[in-house]
Amino acid sequence: MNLQANTLFSLKGKTVLLTGASGFLGNTFAKALLANDARLIALGRSEKLETNFEQWSSEFGADNLQIHTVDMYDISALDKVLNRILENETIVDVLINNAHELGPNTGFNTDVGTLENATLDQWYRHFAGGLYWPAFTVQKLGVAMKEYHRGSIINISTMYATVAPNPHLYEETAFINPPGYSAAKAGMLAFTRYVASFWGKYGIRANAILPGPFSNTEDEGPNSVKKGDFFLNRLANRTTLGRIGQPIELVGALLFLASDASSFVTGHALAVDGGWTIT
Repeated sequence: MNLQANTLFSLKGKTVLLTGASGFLGNTFAKALLANDARLIALGRSEKLETNFEQWSSEFGADNLQIHTVDMYDISALDKVLNRILENETIVDVLINNAHELGPNTGFNTDVGTLENATLDQWYRHFAGGLYWPAFTVQKLGVAMKEYHRGSIINISTMYATVAPNPHLYEETAFINPPGYSAAKAGMLAFTRYVASFWGKYGIRANAILPGPFSNTEDEGPNSVKKGDFFLNRLANRTTLGRIGQPIELVGALLFLASDASSFVTGHALAVDGGWTIT
């Protein structure tokens, strides 16, 4: 029995498919996976994916890396990408469902993002990211996982899948967390438990990570939260640790669930929220 951390948490020889790799958290996830010797298949839809590919290749080499640019709202295009991956006889050991559109199109930090004004398109986009895409990729890749009797599925949910946003946090601010986000991510947790229940006999594990307040303070877009902003301080003060999280602080949970260190963990929702949901 080897009890060393570098063996327990090793991703060497594992192929990991990550969606949303061009996003804020996805970029950190990708670098963490490559730094720990995983073979990474990265999916994303923005131009950032090409830029990220150049950076990742420069830092980690390109031998263990491939990218696929795809708009996941186009299920037909996503299906073709996944088929191409499977046709290459790639065994995906770990699937990380991370993609979810966060921005004005989904109602974040806009006047139309409130419960009173949420649009049908916003509801659709949230349920696409929270349920449709994860369910589709799990179905496609799960067949091979069942055949090889192994696999780890990690769904990136949110603390708001288990608790509601406090409306007082958003008073006198331009920020809002739209209702579709919580609803879709709560559905993702139910789906995670369903997969864990029905596919456990095939050696497949399914778990979720529930990030707390992680703000992209480096984004200079019109809907970004700037460092020192009083709304950021409100979020920080709501946690028991008195601060918001940094993306690297999700990496430990990700590596744990992706590796054999969590070989007896399934159907679990792991909160990484600075204590937000305990009070």
